[in-house]
This record gives sequence, C-alpha cells and structure tokens, in this order.
Amino acid sequence: MAIKVLHHGLATTVQDLGRPGYFHLGIPVGGAMDRYAMRSANLLVGNDEGAAGLEAVFLGPKLEFAADALVAVTGADMPAKVDGVLQPGWTAFKVEAGQVLSFDFLKSGARICIAVSGGIDVPVALGSRSTYPIGALGGFKGRPIAAGDVLPVGEGSLASEGRTVAEELRRKPGTPAELRVLPGLYWHRLTEEAQENFFADEWRVASEADRMGYRFRGGRKLEFVERQQPFGAGSDPSNIVDSCYPYGSIQVPGGTEPIILHRDAVSGGGYFMVGTVISADMDLIGQLQPHTPTRFVKVTMEEALAARAEWAALLEILRRSLN
Repeated sequence: MAIKVLHHGLATTVQDLGRPGYFHLGIPVGGAMDRYAMRSANLLVGNDEGAAGLEAVFLGPKLEFAADALVAVTGADMPAKVDGVLQPGWTAFKVEAGQVLSFDFLKSGARICIAVSGGIDVPVALGSRSTYPIGALGGFKGRPIAAGDVLPVGEGSLASEGRTVAEELRRKPGTPAELRVLPGLYWHRLTEEAQENFFADEWRVASEADRMGYRFRGGRKLEFVERQQPFGAGSDPSNIVDSCYPYGSIQVPGGTEPIILHRDAVSGGGYFMVGTVISADMDLIGQLQPHTPTRFVKVTMEEALAARAEWAALLEILRRSLN
C-alpha cells in the first residue's frame, strides 16, 4: 500500500517516538513534537505506539490513498476531510482506495499527528524512522515530504474504525500555557530579582518556534551576578564554558529571550541554562502557536518526578481505553 502526496502542507515530516542513544554524538532524540498525540493516533488505528506517522505544522498535507486504510488525526484542531467530508478528530476513520485526505484551516494548537494503519514504512535509520532534516537523516529521504512523493505503508488492520479518545484524555495547553521548570546548574548566575521575574512575568511565543527550539519574548531582561570572565567562556554574561544541553533546557542569550531546546536541538554550546522544562510538559510546547501567552512555573525535583508519574498513569489509562 502507498500514499501519494498531492500537496506537502507545511513542514510535514515522517516521525515516530525518536532515536534515543545518540545525543552524545550530536544526533538529537527527534521524533514527534507531541509524543502523546502520536501515541494516541497510532493506538487508534491499531498500530504499535512507536509506529511512524506524519507530523504537520499549521497547514496539513493533501494525500491520495492507493488502498483502503484506517486513519487517525490527533494533536491540534485541524479538521480532516475525506473527499471533502469532515471527519472527527482523535477518532479512527476509514479512507478508501482512491480517496483523498485533506485538511481544513487550523483552529487551535500547532501540530497534527497523522497515523495510518500499518504505519509509514520508510527505512529505519539508527533505530528510528523519524526525520532529522538538518542531518538529512531518516524519514522520507531525510527531508520533509513533497508533492509527488509516494510514501510506503505497512500492512495494517481496518477493524478499529470509530474508536475515539475521550475528551478528558486529550492533552492540550491551557491559556496562558503553563510550563513547569526545574532550575538548573546555572541558576545562581541570575540575581535574586531576576530569578523572581523569570517566573513572575508572562512571556509570549516568538515567531522563531520550530523543532529545534521555541523562543519567548515579553518578560523583563534577566540580570546577572557580577563575575570574572572564565577562561574559555565568551564575554557576554550569559556565556559559559561550553557545556552539554539537557533535552528541554532553557537558554537565555544575553538575558533577553528564553529559548527552550526541543526535539531536534543541538547537544551542547556556550550559553548558560536557566533550567529545564520537565518531561511531562514537553509535548505541550509543540502545540503552542506564536504569540501564545506562557508562564514558567518553578517546581522541585520531587514535583517533577510526581508529574512524570501522573503522565505515565494518563498514558496507561489511554492504552486501556483503546485496547
């Protein structure tokens, strides 16, 4: 079975749950920006949670199916249409051979995950089918899909049509969005007033928001504690001697605009890190549109671990509801 790409949408790529284990070599984890949505879509169509699907941002693709398939679209509210007929979100629906899957205008959120029964069957690269465009690795020829591409699809079942994810199990960011942050190794570089301002201020997502990172604007500039410039560090107070960047870490070049490093981010550099967004909230970032008001919420390690346990429990409830 195959899918012909009639229109690529915007930055539509093949993604799964990523390729952990290579970050020390400079190859990021990658994978779907909203993993919960991708897992949900795959479960709806009877795939393994780690099967490869499509991720599109702001504008969906137009796809022609060569054979019958079961499809689910989760994540952002970007209504799917089969030959022009609207389909429910977060629900498995059938697409017959020769029919075309397209999408209406984006209503909320930022990214959709499209799962097809059998999964997108591109070659595995370093244990994953995810696309890492900067490294031309994985996915469909290492790049976003384009009109004229023919995507291979594995064998799947059509037995799950009509299954849906309950509304209370659909994870979405609030308004304003709240991202929980664990202060990091370089937290002491900020003055006490700057530390308080970082969590007190309301920030907004900037236009520079992609798979590598999300930039935020609008809060007060962060002030640094006086120091003697370390050997090997840049002259700006935000510079450090090069260090590893944890996944989800927040760097603030010049103390002005926080940047959260996401799925395709680099693994190290010379900017200090305020802290790290906890793993339970990373999926939410992928659904933030530019200009979305956002607050950072300070948490302890114990609170971060509790949030991770809550996320795992929610995922287990999702699995039981769909199996």
